[in-house]
Amino acid sequence: MGIAEVFQRYFIDPIKYNKGYNIVNTLTYALILGLASLGVYKILKKLNIKYNNAFFRALMPYMILGAFGRALTDATIIPRTYLTVTPGIYILVFTITFSALLTTHKLFEDWQKVFLYFGWSLVGMESLLLLFNIDKVDFNLTVLKYFVPFATIALITIYLLSKKIWLVKENSYLFYAHFYDATTTFVGVDFLGYWEQHVVPRYLMELTGTAAVMYLLKFAVLMIALYLMEKLEESESDKELMDFIKMVMFILGFAPGTRNLLRMLMGV
Repeated sequence: MGIAEVFQRYFIDPIKYNKGYNIVNTLTYALILGLASLGVYKILKKLNIKYNNAFFRALMPYMILGAFGRALTDATIIPRTYLTVTPGIYILVFTITFSALLTTHKLFEDWQKVFLYFGWSLVGMESLLLLFNIDKVDFNLTVLKYFVPFATIALITIYLLSKKIWLVKENSYLFYAHFYDATTTFVGVDFLGYWEQHVVPRYLMELTGTAAVMYLLKFAVLMIALYLMEKLEESESDKELMDFIKMVMFILGFAPGTRNLLRMLMGV
């Protein structure tokens, strides 16, 4: 099999025919994400941009931007192209976000506020797009009947675990984000007839017969990753890198969870 055939089979066809992920593209995308994250970290460090609460809040609308755009694509409000489905849409949103970050940082003294407002203005444009195409959406508020109680249980579980486990207490926002994502997957797959696109979760769901296994998977992966990060963190420079990695980890939980929830609420 030649390179072109491999690329077609493992990268193009899964997007074109909505087949979900496979081992090859999953590992490739993970490698690209890792290298891109490292590159962004070095650039932000050179610009002396700190990962404080203000910066984190300023990133929130851009996380929603990608998730909302992906849901609008599922609802056929935004045309389905390689740039409006995963992973293309996240590459597009990353390009927009990083460009906006560099531009506002260079041009404005109070750049974090400008960066924040610009992000929310983009989300506002997506909201208007939904409003103008409301006839295309068959809202399914039944989703909340399942999501609200299970999300509440998940949040209470994290709160209780934070009282007993130090790693959970110190990184509770990561567990909240990923249990939020796990809840949307659990509700979608077990109650509403959706299917899981990712390789490992899909295998575990088939093995256990329920998407509730996502809670255990998320918890185990986070605990292992955070434990290793704690062991590797020795200097202030290491702490900055670990904080950046945690920010990426948060995005990887919050953004897919938001996309899942919005998609289910739109009934697509």
